[in-house]
Amino acid sequence: MRYLVVIEESETGFGAYVPDLPGCVAVAATRDDVSRLIHQAVEFHLDGLKQDGLPIPTAHSFPDVVEIAT
Repeated sequence: MRYLVVIEESETGFGAYVPDLPGCVAVAATRDDVSRLIHQAVEFHLDGLKQDGLPIPTAHSFPDVVEIAT
């Protein structure tokens, strides 16, 4: 299964979330760290769903980039 991860930079570090897995988030000081942590968070989130007997959500989010001339 592949999920879209959104990583955002802030004044204090980086945050990441998975649109198809509400509540699955990570924060860290660096982009590398937040990438590692969100990967772990996805695995943990899916393991929790399995243990609770809940279905694994399918991915419905897809990446795209919009370029606008300024």
